[in-house]
Amino acid sequence: MAPARRSGAGGRPRDGGIAPTIDVTVTDRQRIVRIGGKWLERLARRVLAHQGVEAAEIGILLVDDRRIAALHGRWLGDPTPTDVITFDLTESDAPVDGPLRGDVVVSAETARRVGRDFGWTPRLEVAYYVVHGLLHLTGYDDRTPVRRRAMRARERSVMKAVGLPAPPRASRRGPSR
Repeated sequence: MAPARRSGAGGRPRDGGIAPTIDVTVTDRQRIVRIGGKWLERLARRVLAHQGVEAAEIGILLVDDRRIAALHGRWLGDPTPTDVITFDLTESDAPVDGPLRGDVVVSAETARRVGRDFGWTPRLEVAYYVVHGLLHLTGYDDRTPVRRRAMRARERSVMKAVGLPAPPRASRRGPSR
């Protein structure tokens, strides 16, 4: 089964309205790694467009391990640091063609540590986490082995499509949320 995808109104204004847009806001609350906010905004827009999303309001929050551990504990019951957490904020009664809304919280500290382990930059690791989080918002999940394999394949495909290298992972499970 293909993941559900949300899209806007085909990019054309209805009844003189405003054309759907992808709004991305990046907030950097860490001092571990320098990551360009504009670069992440562009990346998120390209990923969502590649997924067929035409209307979205996305927040990307860069934090350290302490802050992501607090969120992880509060919302998922696990007070340990993790790499990425995705919050789907789309209202359950929103129309299918309504905007996608969500937040992607990324630990830049984890990205620096894991990036070193795989021999690539923290910036690329953060990009991988953002792709992973956005795929969750567009309907992918990694709760079962079959779905996890499908999501990993899609991550590689999307990374390539937006001009980034595929994550250097063979057997590792990838980002966690």
